[in-house]
Amino acid sequence: MPSWRTTLTAAGISGPRLRDDYTQAARRVLRRESAPYLALRLLAAPPLVPALAAGLAFMNLVDDVAETGTPQQRASGLATLTDRVEAALKSGDSPDPVLRAYAHAVDSRGLPEHWVTRFLAGAATAEAAFDGFADEADFQAYLDAYAWPGVLVFTGLQYQGGPDPEQAAGWRRFVDAAQRVDFLADLHGDLADGRLCIPRARLDEHSVTRADLETARDTPAVRALLTAETRRARAALDATHGFLDLAEPGLRPVVATMADLMAHQLAAVERAGAGALRRDVGYGLTAPLRILLRAAAGGRGRPGTGTGTGSGTRSR
Repeated sequence: MPSWRTTLTAAGISGPRLRDDYTQAARRVLRRESAPYLALRLLAAPPLVPALAAGLAFMNLVDDVAETGTPQQRASGLATLTDRVEAALKSGDSPDPVLRAYAHAVDSRGLPEHWVTRFLAGAATAEAAFDGFADEADFQAYLDAYAWPGVLVFTGLQYQGGPDPEQAAGWRRFVDAAQRVDFLADLHGDLADGRLCIPRARLDEHSVTRADLETARDTPAVRALLTAETRRARAALDATHGFLDLAEPGLRPVVATMADLMAHQLAAVERAGAGALRRDVGYGLTAPLRILLRAAAGGRGRPGTGTGTGSGTRSR
């Protein structure tokens, strides 16, 4: 793995202030999400790493503001942040080094700003005011408003000029699968925080109440509901078949690793059954390390699948 200084140079990042901005953005990612950071550093082509690190730092910054405080505090915080982001994108400057790095990444990589404005708008509506999903259509609207643009403000930086329609659609499929897995893996924690992320209509279909889930009742109806949800997540993961080919070659090892981790976590949720209501289903330590080391060694499985679904990530 090249040094960070060498990586910045490979990406054409020059000037002490700008290099320091990217460094601070990368440190923010390392503190908050060490696994994605290590995957980028170990597996992505060095010229892509600084921009992607800045993109992930920006995505996390927006996500943090959208989830912190009362609804009024979230709305106020996002309004202020939106003004700061718009000013940074327009001028290329900001008091915040993360926003300076991100504005430079958007400009240098040519990411269309509509993805950024769409993400910020979704943060202020679909995420900050989140109160669950009425049905599948409501869930899909959440993906379109927040989760999909949230991923593209980060991953869209891999493409010079931004993703084309086919690439963007591929990431939409990926987000659909990732969000379903994430919601299932985080059921316990989300319920403890007052968030129900399974559409209410599907609880009704199985005659399950929110209280059944909050008290972690292990009943046939609850098990049937969770089985149906994991099957939907598995189908969504299968629908990402061929997605890897839509990623830039320099990012494909990272995307393949993300998909492998997602498949691993879904398999753990399937094994947990109703136990997912009593504790969140994490990645563990051994499997992610094994997947990361295998990817670093070049053993990433079949090219062009991008799912790892031959064996049985978090926007929120």
